[in-house]
Amino acid sequence: MGFWGSIIGAGLGWWTLGPIGAIMGLVLGNMTEEQSKFLNGQGRDRTTQSRNGFLSALLVLVAAVMKADGKVVRSELDFVKRSLILTFGEKQASDALILLRDILKQDIPVKDVVHQIRVNVSYDARLQLLHLLYGIAKADGHFAEEEIRLIELISHGLGISNGDFESIKGTYGTDLKSLYKVLEIDESASNEEVKKAYRKMAVRFHPDKVAHLGDDIKKSAEEKFKKVNEAYEKIRKERNMK
Repeated sequence: MGFWGSIIGAGLGWWTLGPIGAIMGLVLGNMTEEQSKFLNGQGRDRTTQSRNGFLSALLVLVAAVMKADGKVVRSELDFVKRSLILTFGEKQASDALILLRDILKQDIPVKDVVHQIRVNVSYDARLQLLHLLYGIAKADGHFAEEEIRLIELISHGLGISNGDFESIKGTYGTDLKSLYKVLEIDESASNEEVKKAYRKMAVRFHPDKVAHLGDDIKKSAEEKFKKVNEAYEKIRKERNMK
């Protein structure tokens, strides 16, 4: 019967409907059941459906960003591969890349896809999607203007607050100003405001927020959490804070 038939038989998840469902249906129809286990998993519970939806949304958005500047370069594919290996392991990453390469061949109605994700995915999971997209955009060493515009459009469509958007964007900066953006404050903030901002961001971006998507997704979320801690430590040292 194949993957597409088996997952329909298990009950339709949100990601099997709408624009994402249309894209994944075309892609999965050309895959073996073994390859598509990356999304299928072994269970059919609610947690598995949430995880499958997150992974489908991630791959479709990654494809959209990679195509934004009119070309898909090797460095982007290599970065995606490394990220997927770190998150899912060698075997699942290989299956995910096969999916991604087929998704890249499809027309992606970004606004419709983003709306579907916003309605069905938790805010914390949407933050993690945006964080991963920024990493993809910078894979070739710089942010292409077309990619940044698309990510901004995606962030707005996902309902991400401007503060959280700037915080994630600041993660990929290298100057002191970027460190303050990670904590969603400016350089004029008092030491007490810096401490308060750090506590707030440590809660907001804690990896446990996406634990329901699986240990591997939780692990990938630890990168942003680490950046929050690093930003605070650098600011603290720069200010000689106790």
